[in-house]
Amino acid sequence: MASITGSSASMTAVSCSFKNTQVRFSRVNSVSLSFNGNSFPTLSLRSAPSRFRVCCAAKPETVSKVCAIVKKQLALADDTAVTGESKFSALGADSLDTVEIVMGLEEEFGISVEEDSAQSIATVQDAADLIEKLLTEK
Repeated sequence: MASITGSSASMTAVSCSFKNTQVRFSRVNSVSLSFNGNSFPTLSLRSAPSRFRVCCAAKPETVSKVCAIVKKQLALADDTAVTGESKFSALGADSLDTVEIVMGLEEEFGISVEEDSAQSIATVQDAADLIEKLLTEK
């Protein structure tokens, strides 16, 4: 079973095939797949200037942990909303805060984030996606 949700991404119709089954869809921003009882991470399409970027969305529990670490590192009030879409800069983080957040994530998840990768993290979701990728590579 595959479920397709959303309609905010604008793209032309796409078709693909899976063992003699052809699937065609358009205007999709995320896809969840489950085959033979095995679930796979949700795939999200994010629009970017003149191209689409496909990424694997992190598990909700990873996003929640990252949200908690960000709130702690930035000493945000309990009622401050922090979601996957939250940008560190919008939460008041400067470059030093971002380095401290990355260090907290490395400690919590037992990973090592390269400087290039750390500089590409702008949102909670970016951080969670990178963590999932690094944990998978471990």
